[in-house]
Amino acid sequence: MTTLLETRALEAFYGDFQALFGVDVTVGEGETVALIGANGAGKSTFLRAITGLLPAKGQKVSFDGQEIAGLPADRIHKAGLAMVPEGRRLFPSLTVEENLLIGASGGRKGPWSLAKVYDLFPDLVAKKNNPGTALSGGQQQMVAIGRALMSNPRLLLCDEISLGLAPKVIKDIYEAVPRIREGGTSILVVEQDVGQAMAVASRVYCFMEGRVTLSGPPGELTRAEIAAAYFGTKTDEEAA
Repeated sequence: MTTLLETRALEAFYGDFQALFGVDVTVGEGETVALIGANGAGKSTFLRAITGLLPAKGQKVSFDGQEIAGLPADRIHKAGLAMVPEGRRLFPSLTVEENLLIGASGGRKGPWSLAKVYDLFPDLVAKKNNPGTALSGGQQQMVAIGRALMSNPRLLLCDEISLGLAPKVIKDIYEAVPRIREGGTSILVVEQDVGQAMAVASRVYCFMEGRVTLSGPPGELTRAEIAAAYFGTKTDEEAA
């Protein structure tokens, strides 16, 4: 598998406060990778660091073989990274369709278009002329994902896309993940819901206090190992 994104010993700071400590993460071409961990574990900070929203000058972050650490966020976005931010952050003065079209403003060519987004999320067709923020939470999340896809990214970064949504809505949204990947877009998803993350990802990284505490294919990780990495508890073997 060709490596698309790679970080090596990544560190990140908010002023004097260190939020990430030596984080190594890779995402392969056509892969879905999940970052799991409790609130405050450093998952969203990791996304901010690789997308240029948090200074990462002097760090080692490569995308498609090119070093991108320290580049401005707009250049990283144009290189093919797009983020679905936590909280959706739609433009309240724009309609659904206008919010989607904003995503295409960078001019990257690729498979995603309005028609493809509406095919992925048919609920949005009847709402396309409505204000984006007048929709249900699930529909707003669909718009946020569609807006990111309209930039035709090589890698889609999803930050807590299930947060605050009903289980059925979460199921509907996550059903889109395989179709996005089949279209040639790799996916890195940040998720507190361990079960949901394990269901869609080919590999999982667990973060705790700014460090990777466990990684591997979901089928090779036990519940005890995940609990220990997620909460810092000891496994039965360690306790013994």
